[in-house]
This record gives sequence, C-alpha cells and structure tokens, in this order.
Amino acid sequence: MYTLYFSPGACSLATQVILREINQPFELVNKSKVADFSSINPIGAVPVLATKDKIFTEGAAIILHLLDQHPNDLLPGEGLMRTQSIEHLLFANATMHPAYSKLFFINNALEDSPAKQQAFDKAAAQVGKLWQVVEDKLDGLYLNGKHLSPAEILLAVYASWGQYFPVDIAVGPQAQAMIDHVSARASYQASLAAEQQAG
Repeated sequence: MYTLYFSPGACSLATQVILREINQPFELVNKSKVADFSSINPIGAVPVLATKDKIFTEGAAIILHLLDQHPNDLLPGEGLMRTQSIEHLLFANATMHPAYSKLFFINNALEDSPAKQQAFDKAAAQVGKLWQVVEDKLDGLYLNGKHLSPAEILLAVYASWGQYFPVDIAVGPQAQAMIDHVSARASYQASLAAEQQAG
C-alpha cells in the first residue's frame, strides 16, 4: 500500500495516473493538509511516494521505481525500447517541466506590466519549441509507437498548465491528439476526480 502526497493539478497527478494504470492501491493525501510537510520532504515539492519503509521524493525516480516493482506495459523491461522510453521520460521531467515552471516563476515574481507579458510570451515560445520536438518524435499516438509510456502521461499533465497563464502555446496536431487521448483515459479522469474529492 502506497501513500501519495499531491497538490491539485501538479506533476503528482501523473504519478497517480500511473498508480492506477498498474492497479496499485494507494492513499491520496493533499500536502496542504499535512501539518509539517517539510518533515516528509524538506524542499516541499510533490510528488512524494511513501511506503511503510521508504519515502521517495523525485518524480522520475518514483515512476521508475513503480514500474520496476510492478508488472506493466508502460516501460519495456530491457533493450533499446527501454532506454528510449527512459529518454522520453527524462525529456518530459527534466526539459519540458522546467520550461513550464518558468511560466509559474514569471507569474509569481513579476508585477503585472508589459514586461511581464513579454516574459510570458518568451517563455511560452520556448515551450512551443519543445512541443515541436514532441511533434517530430511522435509515431502515431505514442512516442514509442504502439504503447503508452510515462512520458505521454507527464506531458499531458504539463499541457494542462498552459491554461493558467495569458499565453498561446503552440502544440502540433499529433501532440494535441496524444494529449487528448491520455487525458481521456479512465485512469486520468479518475485521478482528477480523486484530487477534487481529496481537496
């Protein structure tokens, strides 16, 4: 049994989706309802995945741990396909995620002004360039062609963040089809509902 600490709409949503995809039971805990969350994760970030023996605090490591521990179709067990799947996962986690994070930083750090909008537009253009990379890599609905992987789940979550800012992020048709497909999955919809219920 796992405990997943989350914030609504954050990248912890992807971890919850993956837990549902691999049929693992878990308790969902909103970090805002934890009296001293820094005692669980000193940097205050989610996701955090806890078992009775161990706490994991880095999203990519959590995902790889879960997929190594439980039978699944999300991550190949060996060979080039596994390496490529991990590469896609790390692109999402370490390249796309920080690009979106710049939008949050601008929103929180700058006063409303033309300069703030210019900063938003510049950051959004960089995100759009990364979505073009995704567009070029997609082979049908998925980056690996035939099977959903953690990368698509992460990317679908990140794509939802654009709505919070006064920007127009360019997403190609194949990438948008992937986003729509992932966000319509039962695991994704159940995760959104569970976050809302957990407050």
